[in-house]
Amino acid sequence: MIQAKNLSKHFGGQELFDRVSFQLGSRERVGLVGRNGSGKSTLFKLILGELSADSGEITIPKGYRLGALEQHIHFTKPTVLEECIQVLNPDDFLEHEAEKILFGLGFSDEDMQKNPLSFSGGYQIRINLTKVLLQSPNLLLLDEPTNYLDIVSMRWLKSFLKNFAGEIMLITHDREFMDDVVTHTMGLHRHCLKKIKGDTAKFYEQILQEEEMYEKTRENLDKKRKEMEAFVERFKAKASKAAQAQSRMKALQKMSSMDKLNDLDNLGFHFRFIECPGKQIAEVRHLAFSYDGEKNNSLFHDLSFPINREDRIAIIGKNGKGKSTLLNVIGGALDSIEGKVSFHPSAHLGHFGQTNINRLNVENTIAEEIQAENTDLTISGVRNICGTMMFEGDLAKKKIKVLSGGERARVLLGKILAKPANLLLLDEPTNHLDMESIESLTEEIGNFPGAVVIVTHSEIMLRNLATKLVIFHNGNAEFFNGTYDDFLEKIGWESEETKPNKTFKRKLTEKEIKQRRAEISLERGRLTKPMLEDITKLEAEITKNESLLNRINIELEKATIATDLNKLNDYTHAVGKLNHVIDEIFEKLTNANEKLDFINKKFDKELEQL
Repeated sequence: MIQAKNLSKHFGGQELFDRVSFQLGSRERVGLVGRNGSGKSTLFKLILGELSADSGEITIPKGYRLGALEQHIHFTKPTVLEECIQVLNPDDFLEHEAEKILFGLGFSDEDMQKNPLSFSGGYQIRINLTKVLLQSPNLLLLDEPTNYLDIVSMRWLKSFLKNFAGEIMLITHDREFMDDVVTHTMGLHRHCLKKIKGDTAKFYEQILQEEEMYEKTRENLDKKRKEMEAFVERFKAKASKAAQAQSRMKALQKMSSMDKLNDLDNLGFHFRFIECPGKQIAEVRHLAFSYDGEKNNSLFHDLSFPINREDRIAIIGKNGKGKSTLLNVIGGALDSIEGKVSFHPSAHLGHFGQTNINRLNVENTIAEEIQAENTDLTISGVRNICGTMMFEGDLAKKKIKVLSGGERARVLLGKILAKPANLLLLDEPTNHLDMESIESLTEEIGNFPGAVVIVTHSEIMLRNLATKLVIFHNGNAEFFNGTYDDFLEKIGWESEETKPNKTFKRKLTEKEIKQRRAEISLERGRLTKPMLEDITKLEAEITKNESLLNRINIELEKATIATDLNKLNDYTHAVGKLNHVIDEIFEKLTNANEKLDFINKKFDKELEQL
């Protein structure tokens, strides 16, 4: 179990978090959430010992092994398979495990003998991911492991992590991926850290409830303070009321104050729409493309589909198959070798592509680059878009050349917002965005009155947005008139090949099986009996404390209505303390249940193998 106590970390004048504490229990899979820049990756580096905290400590048990996904590329072996299996004990003969993981992450049988340096950066990161998964550490620390994965690999990794035997801490902007994997959610919010059992929806719901209660209490205190100040001001000069006024003056001086919660910055999206009178904005007819001009080497051929006025078309498939290329052909950035794309005369395109980031004028300021996209925009309009992309005030004067990749992606999104369009071409627009921003973008894409063609690996975006698909599989691209769930039900992804894992052992006699069953049952009972007793006690404690909490909440409501300051403070403090106690008991209960479940599964598996 890892424990962190009173951790604080600052960079210059920026406070990331202050005196935060947490513990990681057995078999917990924890999703770490928070806005960009809140300190998630920094917390990982503190756990790994790559950074030092300003204060506080992290306790890691002796012999407890950590494994983290390396973004740095350093390969020493001539083939992919050799590079991966070097992390294994040579006596374990687990080469098949390396192959299984590599196949799951999108490598083919032929790829095993290729030089790892011959692959793209995204596949090189997958090799690093394979190496860390092979080592089976006690704790996996995964910072954005889905960034370079396609849908098929993401689905495989999701299944792998759900069955991982140790603990996991996961950072990802893909909310559905996180929710499918984690048992707990831990978030950095307003420089504090909160951990709950459950998914991100439950976490953010609790945050919202706590902030609403805080604001309600603060407003009641402010109201009471103003009433007392008015009484003092009115009666301090009157002899008959002077004593009461003096008493309330002292109460005012002792009264604690609560600051109003600051508004948090959000990326707000609003695409400019220009009307197109036609029902069909564009039509793709018999399209084919290859980079060498040879039809035999085409990424796709004979591809046809309409793009209607309100279509939401998602282009999906494995990495490197041609999804972004197709979007660039539709957008006119690349020329097809066969076929054509016809546009309605009133069609206006807004194209967000990963390669388009390189076309930004690095000598321009952010404001100048936004203005260049739409010269009709006023200075105020440009500033509004800059602010929307979180480049407020003087930040809009920063030059493109000093921006990070994520900041440049936000500038490019700002350019799309500046340009009136009725057809949006979006290539992985959620890269470099946090969960809140992705939700905002997804909602705005859904509300856009025009057509959208989008390349994405996010299954939650596919399910929320896509009504039609272009699927890259079986060596070509084909149009599918249906939703993503329709595709999974009717076609599905072609299965990933894995090497057979055969093991041979002597068959036991009936007497040996009977004896072994008795031994397993005896050992199971010995281990699970005290756990079941602990679980019963913890459940009783939770029931007792929740009953007490309900009674205090009723009294809190009464105190709020009566604006009884003393009781309000007492009850608010009691609620917070009791919630903390209940959370701690739930934490213990969760760990106990998961440990019990793990042991039962272990014994069930042993019985099945007899």
